[in-house]
Amino acid sequence: MEQGKRVQWQQPEQTPHPNRRRRQRNGGNLFSNPWAYLLFIFGVSAILAALSWTAANDVLALNKIEHSAVISVGEKDNYSSVVSQLKQNDIIKYKPLFRLFSMFAGGKDKVTPGTYVLNTDMDYHAIINGLSANSDRRMTTSVTIPEGFTTDQVFKLLEEKGVSTVQKLQETAATHNYAFSFLQDIPMNDYHRVEGYLFPDTYEFYMGEDARYVLNKMLANFDEKVTETMRQNMKSSGYSIRDILTIASMIEKETDGTDRENISSVIRNRLKKPTSETAGKLNIDATIQYVLPEGQKVTQADYTGVNSPYNTYLHKGLPPGPIANPGIESIIAAMNPAKTSYYYYSLGKDGKHHFFNTFAEHNAFLGANQ
Repeated sequence: MEQGKRVQWQQPEQTPHPNRRRRQRNGGNLFSNPWAYLLFIFGVSAILAALSWTAANDVLALNKIEHSAVISVGEKDNYSSVVSQLKQNDIIKYKPLFRLFSMFAGGKDKVTPGTYVLNTDMDYHAIINGLSANSDRRMTTSVTIPEGFTTDQVFKLLEEKGVSTVQKLQETAATHNYAFSFLQDIPMNDYHRVEGYLFPDTYEFYMGEDARYVLNKMLANFDEKVTETMRQNMKSSGYSIRDILTIASMIEKETDGTDRENISSVIRNRLKKPTSETAGKLNIDATIQYVLPEGQKVTQADYTGVNSPYNTYLHKGLPPGPIANPGIESIIAAMNPAKTSYYYYSLGKDGKHHFFNTFAEHNAFLGANQ
C-alpha cells in the first residue's frame, strides 16, 4: 500500500434471498370481503335454524308423515333397545335427542313391559306416556279358554296370543303365593297346583302382561263363579273343593255334552259303593291321557303300563288332583250326580255314551259294537 493514500470502504452489494417472497396481507382470505363474511354467517345461521326446526318437529311431532307401529317391550329389554325400536319403526328420528329428553322426563322409569301401538302424531312426551303401565296405547287381545283345557294347553294358548310366555306362566304358577283360600293347602313349586282353577271363559288381556296378573284374573274368576253357597254344598256332601274339581275335570274330559250327570253318577257309585268288578277303581282313560305326551292316544297297554297315581286303572279312588280346568256345568254335575245304578259307560257308534249297571251288560254292548 502506498503511504498516505486512503482506501475507502464500500458496503458489499446485497443480493435478494432467492426463496423469500413478500407476504400478501389481504389476498386469499375469505373474511377479507365483508360481503362474503356476511354471506357465510347467514348460511351457518340458516343451517343451524333448519337443524333446530327439524329437531323441534321431531320433539313436538310437527310436519311428520302419518305412520303407526307396534312396539313390544319385553321384561329383559333395556331402555336403549326400546329407543332403537322407536327409531327403527320411524316413530322418532333422533335417538340422542330422545334420550336427552327422556333424562328430564323420567322416561326410563316409566316404560313398562307390554305391547303398544304408537304413531307419529305423538310428541316425545306422549310417546313416553304411551309406553307406561296405564297407557291407553297398550294392545289388548281377547282369549277364550275352552272348557276342559289343561293348564299346559292354557299356557300355550296365552303364549300364542302374545299375552305372556309359557315359561313365565309356569314359574309364576309354581312360586307365587296367591291369597285365594282354595290354593292354600296345595304345595308350592309345581305349576300344576293351579290345575282345575283356571276358569274357562273369554278374557281380555294386555299383550305382554305380567304373568301374575294373568293368572290372578282367571283365579279370581273361579273364585267369583264358584260361590260360597256352592262351596258349602261341596263340604256337606263329604267332598272337598279339590275333590269336586277333580271329579268335574274327569266329567269335562269324558262328556259328549249331554251326559255330565250320568258320568258323575258312575264316578260316585264306584267311589261310594264299589263292586267286586270295579274294586274301587274308576277306570277312566282321560286320567291316563293326562300324563301321556300331548297327542298320544291311550292304548290297552297303558292301562297297566303307565305307572302313575293318575292311572285310575291301577289305583283306587280319585287321582291326586284335577286333570283339566272344568266349566261350571261340569262342576255342578260333579256336585249333583244323577241318581242311577250305573257303574259303566261306553261310547257307541252313534257318538254317544251308553250306560250300564253291570259288567255283563257293558261287555255285551262292546261285543255288539265291534
